[in-house]
Amino acid sequence: MSTFVFRLTPPRPTFAQDMTDEEREIMVRHAAHWQPWVESGQMVILGPVADAGGVWGLGVVETDDEQELRAFAGSDPVVTTATGTIEIGKLLRGFVRPRSAR
Repeated sequence: MSTFVFRLTPPRPTFAQDMTDEEREIMVRHAAHWQPWVESGQMVILGPVADAGGVWGLGVVETDDEQELRAFAGSDPVVTTATGTIEIGKLLRGFVRPRSAR
């Protein structure tokens, strides 16, 4: 099982504070889009991160199928509406919490 990290970059640093109603609806669809990965346990974490440059989205996913992940990310409503971009990287080393028995 490989671990991937993605960063969702919004269209502007103030996006979290001043998104339009249309952008808010896209973000609701974005969260729903990833729900199957959350429910399957493959999504380790998904959510907004605040730092000095603004707010951006973080996702950490465990999967053996990088192509499937990249295709799924490419069909995210944030990407398809050009509301933001998603960059994906593969964690080369590190420590990931033990997988729970399901």
